Amino acid sequence: MSRTIRVTVRGAFDGLSEPQMGELVAAQAEHDFMNTQYTPEGYLAYDLPARPFFTFRFVAQAEEQEEIPAITAGAERKAAAWMAERGYPIKNVTSQTVDLSEVPLGKRGKREARR
Repeated sequence: MSRTIRVTVRGAFDGLSEPQMGELVAAQAEHDFMNTQYTPEGYLAYDLPARPFFTFRFVAQAEEQEEIPAITAGAERKAAAWMAERGYPIKNVTSQTVDLSEVPLGKRGKREARR
């Protein structure tokens, strides 16, 4: 059974230079913090200069539960690599992984499942 896995990687920018801050603020519309999109390549969201934090949202498929730790580690590496490629210093990186097959269905989901 294929499982949909969502990984949310969070962290903080650490001592951005003024040019880096300006670059990120200029691109902020592409990284709307209110967007909760999960993508295979990762969706980056932030709200600079209000908050120094960022979130990357990744989605992947797993056949076995044993694959989930590797998916989580891969998402963390992708987020760190994206930042490093652009020279953005970061700190306090954490992640949260959700296997959607284990999320309880709400009323709407139960109704859909009965169809």
